[in-house]
Amino acid sequence: MGSSRAQSTNSHESHVHDHDHGQAHGPGGHVHAPARFGAAFAVGIGLNTAFVIIEAFYGYLSNSMALVADAGHNLSDVLGLIVAWFAIVLARRPPSRRYTYGLRGSSILAALFNAVFLLVAVGAIGWEAILRLFNPSPVASITVLVVAAIGIVINGFTAWLFASGSKSDINIRGAYLHMAADAAVSLGVVIGALAIMATGWVWIDPVISLVIGAVIVAGTWNLLRDSIAMSLNAVPRWVDADAVRNFLAAQAGVSSLHDLHIWPMSTTEFALTCHLVIPEGSPGDAYLAEISHSLHERFGIGHATIQIETDAACCKLACERTV
Repeated sequence: MGSSRAQSTNSHESHVHDHDHGQAHGPGGHVHAPARFGAAFAVGIGLNTAFVIIEAFYGYLSNSMALVADAGHNLSDVLGLIVAWFAIVLARRPPSRRYTYGLRGSSILAALFNAVFLLVAVGAIGWEAILRLFNPSPVASITVLVVAAIGIVINGFTAWLFASGSKSDINIRGAYLHMAADAAVSLGVVIGALAIMATGWVWIDPVISLVIGAVIVAGTWNLLRDSIAMSLNAVPRWVDADAVRNFLAAQAGVSSLHDLHIWPMSTTEFALTCHLVIPEGSPGDAYLAEISHSLHERFGIGHATIQIETDAACCKLACERTV
């Protein structure tokens, strides 16, 4: 197959990149090292655990289905935050003989878990709300109003802690969506309490829960789609595979290329392998290093392995349908 050389871009010892990649990692255009969100996770978990206890207690006393449902949703989100944080810790572990990329992929699994778990929580809330519609009961609106208002502040603040990383890391986005959804649920509970106080219609409480559940499902869809795609090693939707192919094909001396693969190693790091056909032979290490650097800067692909061949006919992987 001719001479073969591989070139991979460097990474920090913690295996977390923190470079400016243009638009490679979503609209934010910048990769935020997940490690810096450790304090955000600690604060979010602590605040929300305390609030769950308070909310469940007063939800029971006030007989509010919306408040109890919100407490259950908050509890699920505490678990989601723990899973996301644990995945970030695992992703920083060094490679081993068996896990040659380390455990970076755990961040993808955490994002998938959070998306599924959020949908399950919404399903539970919806079911309880439907049951309450058929059996409405009086609600202590003032208590509900005060507790839910506190929830807006706590959940809104926690969501803000993750907002800066929500566009560049779907694991962080999962944590952000959990907290933003909780803030929305709490806002809906406040609106419902005000409406009940104004009209006396107790059925408003479960109806508000159903409406908020629908909003949460709509907001979670992209997270579910992206995490499933990443778990299947799909090209991240914010990486233009055609642009990458055109860039590689345009390099000096390249007559063709094949066996191009782009996949996520984690929620923030991407890898690439390909075969470049250069009839004159390998141009040398500097040539490969420059290509790898450009892939990193232009597309956010931090781990590129490039094989040089002089004749595509000699490679059994030259056929585009061969993997």
